Amino acid sequence: MANSNSKTAFENMKYEIAREVGVNLKQGYNGDLAARDAGRIGGTIVKKVFQSYTGTK
Repeated sequence: MANSNSKTAFENMKYEIAREVGVNLKQGYNGDLAARDAGRIGGTIVKKVFQSYTGTK
């Protein structure tokens, strides 16, 4: 189970990346978000986590 600090850090990263890729992500329910936009956010998160793990840019 993740602690509240890591959950907050993940939430912050999610909203930051959404802004970077131009997706309007709101607090709470985002069921109206297009799958393409959700994929852009998720894909960018995975890319950044992988880069930080491997030390690549």
